[in-house]
Amino acid sequence: MSARRLSKRTAPVSVRAHWFILLAVLLALGVALVVQGYMHHLAGIADDSVPGGGSASTVPDAVSHGGPVVDSRGGSVRTVGPPDRTLALTFDDGPDPVWTPRILDVLRKHHVHATFFVVGSAAIDNPDLVRRILADGNEIGVHTLTHADLASAPAWRQQLEVQGDQQVIAGITGRASTLLRPPYSSENDAVRDDTWAAMRTAADRGYLTMLTTQDSEDWQRPGVAAIEKNLTPSGPQGQVLLMHDGGGDREQTVTALDSVLTKVADQGFRVTTAGDAVGIASMRDASVGEQISGNALVWGIRLSDFFIAAISWALVAAGAVTVVRAVLVVVCAARHRRAARRSLATGRSRRRVDVPVRPEVTEPVSVIVPAYNEAAGIEAAVRSIAASSHPVEIIVVDDGSTDDTADIVEKLGLPGVMLIRKENGGKPSALNAGLAAAGHDLVVMVDGDTVFEPETVHALIQPFADPRVGAISGNTKVANRGGILGAWQHIEYVVGFNLDRRLFDIAECMPTVPGAIGAFRRDALFRVGGVSDDTLAEDTDLTMALCRDGWRVVYQDDARAWTEAPASLGALWKQRYRWCYGTLQAMWKHRGAVVQGGQAGKLGRRGLGYLLVLQVLLPLFAPVVDVFAIYGLVFLDPVRIAALWLVFLLVQFLMAAYAFRLDNESLRPLWTLPLQQFVYRQLMYLVVIQSVVTALAGVHLRWHRMERYGSLRVPPASQGQA
Repeated sequence: MSARRLSKRTAPVSVRAHWFILLAVLLALGVALVVQGYMHHLAGIADDSVPGGGSASTVPDAVSHGGPVVDSRGGSVRTVGPPDRTLALTFDDGPDPVWTPRILDVLRKHHVHATFFVVGSAAIDNPDLVRRILADGNEIGVHTLTHADLASAPAWRQQLEVQGDQQVIAGITGRASTLLRPPYSSENDAVRDDTWAAMRTAADRGYLTMLTTQDSEDWQRPGVAAIEKNLTPSGPQGQVLLMHDGGGDREQTVTALDSVLTKVADQGFRVTTAGDAVGIASMRDASVGEQISGNALVWGIRLSDFFIAAISWALVAAGAVTVVRAVLVVVCAARHRRAARRSLATGRSRRRVDVPVRPEVTEPVSVIVPAYNEAAGIEAAVRSIAASSHPVEIIVVDDGSTDDTADIVEKLGLPGVMLIRKENGGKPSALNAGLAAAGHDLVVMVDGDTVFEPETVHALIQPFADPRVGAISGNTKVANRGGILGAWQHIEYVVGFNLDRRLFDIAECMPTVPGAIGAFRRDALFRVGGVSDDTLAEDTDLTMALCRDGWRVVYQDDARAWTEAPASLGALWKQRYRWCYGTLQAMWKHRGAVVQGGQAGKLGRRGLGYLLVLQVLLPLFAPVVDVFAIYGLVFLDPVRIAALWLVFLLVQFLMAAYAFRLDNESLRPLWTLPLQQFVYRQLMYLVVIQSVVTALAGVHLRWHRMERYGSLRVPPASQGQA
């Protein structure tokens, strides 16, 4: 299958439809994160103390001085409590996988039952315990979805918390409860206006509120003796006892419960559920609709938990890969730099210090300049090459330009410049035409929007002293680096492209010799069939073909070329979209290198693997990272999230500073690095996503021509680094 038909294995689907799918995935992720944050971070089971203060002016006397079971359904208020010598035993904040089973064992030992007011989030985590509670003859009540304080919650959250917990109970057990105990509630005289308002709202939905008359205060862990004292009735009056089976260490609760049940039995008290104690049927069979919605909620939250856990592990892996990549590129860049310095000092080949000394490469070079509507910069490009200190012939191939590109070249009248006019056939066609006309064995290819320094050609071709080298990548610099977009691209070229090329050089798996500056052996190009038009990244395709043919491809950092970068976000998007899509095509075309040996195998297993992980998979995962960052700021510790981001930024800055130092660049543009993380990085990730979507959709992407701005100038003979 050719790279041009990269994704024709599947039926073509609209790219817009794939964008909708992507947005749907991100929306689903957002929903999962909101659910996860709400269920596990917005509230939680902790201190069960009752908030103090507040007015009770609207609380009826029947509530403040009545029984612990409050029924305000229908507008009237009725209260009731257990009869004499009857104890309603209640537990809040469970189920807990450690303490609830032990409490159930104690209840079974004493042949008594209790009411468990369960928290929905805990019930979802421990569904078998919820079912065991009922199977043992106990009763279940509503204690909200996340142990939220209903008194301070807005109306929408009150409904979500109460009805959500009810749905969880119905989904797990097939039963529904009419008993509600608001978290942080206590005895009747502790009810305040806001709590009473929440109780009335719940009553409108059919709930009875269950308060308490004796609080064990076991949530404070005061000691077994204190809990026993708090639970022991002082007279024959019926009581509602409050204990906890969740929310922390309940060892004291379990021990005290065993002792108290023995004591009250000896005193002639009957211990039972809250519903049985006041003579009401507090549970009923849930309707089919309640069970369906309950199951949907339970499984939706479980799926959300699983999804978030999986992504969390993926984030850890992505972070580890990012750190490893940073260390790897810096170490390889340092090694590459040391080898280059030793090479300059000893006259050895810059590829390896153990290679015998080779003579300087002085033979003339053919420089091929493909040009299509390059009137804005072609004069600067040709004049800069003509000013080379190395002997060159210049072949400008006008690929059917509709402007005066060819006329400009012709009017220059420079010696050693050949102009070829041809019908428009694309850049590969123009390069092949120039290659056919080349008169020398060494060929340099340069884009029409690029200028050379006088020493560029000579520096570029020196690695050809090693006969194993078939191609050489130069150091591309951004000429129009003014403005924040120019600064961002300048950083990307220096840090991203050139650090990676040093790594690829050391690893002997260079995947791309850029079109802006690359040198080749002409016979190596002929052996691979010239420049192919199978992909939109003809430079990457050609480089990979040379590697698979057994040639070494290296990086020469002191051979500098200055190119025009896109000056608008739209132009940048088009350029990077074409680059990324073409790279995907080339990777697919040369996927067979993975199972080859020698130089081809290094490209396949090292180069293609690096591109797949670092330039495809991680960018695809990047939006998830950003969404998680927002999630962390909202639901987690924003200080910790900000600190992690600053650490990440510091690593990026240190790596960038080192790369700039290697290229002898001023560090001034690095002030834009933090801003780059919020705009430019996301843009590049979206480019990768759209490219992958386009490939999977089977859509053939057309060539996007770069805009030209006429910002190029012929560098003076003394020009070094800017």
